[in-house]
Amino acid sequence: MSTERQLTRVLVVDDEESQRTALAGMIGLWGYEVETAADGREALEKLENFPAHVLVTDLLMPRMDGAELLKRLNEKGAAIPAIVQTAFGNLETAVSTIHDLGAFWFLEKPVQSAALRLLLERAAHQGKLTEHTERLERQLSNRGLLDEMVGTSRSMQEVFSLIQQVAPSRAAVLITGESGTGKELAARAIHMLSPRRTAPFVAINCAAMPDTLMESELFGHEKGAFTGAVERRAGCFELAQNGTVLLDEIGDMPVGTQAKLLRVLEDGRVRRLGGKTETQLDVRVIAATNSPLDSAIKDGKFREDLFYRLNVFPIPLPPLREHKDDLPALVTALIEELNQKHSTKVTEVSSSVMERFQAHSWPGNVRELRNVLERAAILAGEGSIETAHLPPGFGGTPAPLPVSSGSDLRIPVGYTIEQAERALIELTLEHTKNNKTRAAEILGISQKTLFNKLKEYGAQGASAD
Repeated sequence: MSTERQLTRVLVVDDEESQRTALAGMIGLWGYEVETAADGREALEKLENFPAHVLVTDLLMPRMDGAELLKRLNEKGAAIPAIVQTAFGNLETAVSTIHDLGAFWFLEKPVQSAALRLLLERAAHQGKLTEHTERLERQLSNRGLLDEMVGTSRSMQEVFSLIQQVAPSRAAVLITGESGTGKELAARAIHMLSPRRTAPFVAINCAAMPDTLMESELFGHEKGAFTGAVERRAGCFELAQNGTVLLDEIGDMPVGTQAKLLRVLEDGRVRRLGGKTETQLDVRVIAATNSPLDSAIKDGKFREDLFYRLNVFPIPLPPLREHKDDLPALVTALIEELNQKHSTKVTEVSSSVMERFQAHSWPGNVRELRNVLERAAILAGEGSIETAHLPPGFGGTPAPLPVSSGSDLRIPVGYTIEQAERALIELTLEHTKNNKTRAAEILGISQKTLFNKLKEYGAQGASAD
């Protein structure tokens, strides 16, 4: 008995009890979950608690006939593939019902079991596909796909559309966007909307992984392959068999490892470190980066051939400052999540808070918004979040700070934005005595963003405290 049949629900609608019972019994023996109704009106009631994938309905019934039933379902936007039963004299009506109301097919009475079974299988497949599509459409509407991925703006709807289009395929995807824009959420959405959704989703952060352990994490190792390899271990690709691997911050992967990754992607096979045999892979690869790879390719830090292998279907995520019209929906969604997490009863943010949100540049993107709201929700506890609940100095105009005079910084005319940003980061680190966690909080950015900035500046001590 197939899994699809075990999960497929069929509603049999017929006013003749003997016919209804016989059909239900036969369909149940084929492995479907079956419910019955005596007419269209009862069928509508049953469907409230029994969301059928397929209807098997008589055409002529008292109170509400089959045609009216299908019409009502269409009007409610809940059309279900329907197999219409009809007597010989009603053949023309049955054909009209199929044409006008979108019934799946019709069968003349007495129903032939072989024909019914074949049509049920086909209608069940269509019903499951319709149910899945409707679920995707709901997820891809106002609330977005997952967690913080919310938005009705044009830019976010374009992202949702790209995700929806690429998810069913096997194509490699490269997600680009600043830190905090939701790259991992987008990757998980692709996985969950794909045929691989029941298989593992395995994510690895290439920026957080020491170079010496990168290959072992990706490809696995055999016992004794290197010092400390005390047991055999599968890598991310093996763990994600039949599923999806996310290579986050792919631009930070060592060039030597890139060459080995390219071979794995081209051959579809992986060999553990110290191993003698290869394992065949069926894994979908999604890569993500917060910085364009073009400059890394020019500098010889990223292989061009690997870039083309990964960049089959690019998805750019917009920074929050470019779709601030999504802020109200984002705030609502995040407040709901934070209320569940912290058992708070926050209902909204005040208009003055929303004004500050709209004026803020959000360098940390949605992750920064979530952090600001989390602190505010805990302080507020219930009701409305007010400006007093926001972090000190948030949304205001910071006082001028001198280039190097204690804890102040003054930016002379002629400084570029990049120079001003670097000066502010370095002064903040000085103020926190190089506590990067605290510095990131003060700056309103993620630790990953701070580490990446320090890498760019060539600063020392860019690793976590």
